[in-house]
Amino acid sequence: MSRAALPLFLLLLSFTAGGTFKPVNGQKTWCVAKPSSDESTLLANINYACSHVDCKVMQKGCPCFSPDSLINHASIAMNLYYQCKGRNHWNCDFRNSGLITTTNPSYGNCAYD
Repeated sequence: MSRAALPLFLLLLSFTAGGTFKPVNGQKTWCVAKPSSDESTLLANINYACSHVDCKVMQKGCPCFSPDSLINHASIAMNLYYQCKGRNHWNCDFRNSGLITTTNPSYGNCAYD
């Protein structure tokens, strides 16, 4: 096998073996809501994610409450779920309304950990 084909082979092996996708260079990833998502999808994502993980950080008076918008709260909830479940690409699908990013979406006192 050529040196160029080895990274691709290892990536495919990881997916077929049920492994977790971790970028080779060790970059951390986050899950956010796609800007094109409609309100009902965002609400469903919040309800689903928060039924599986603790979403207290986005309650009124907490660091991630503002801005008080569906896209913001959905992104926070989706990322909490994604991080808690192991950062697998399928943990950010949310019926194709999630987007994995390598840019940290944290802002102010709201940390997307």
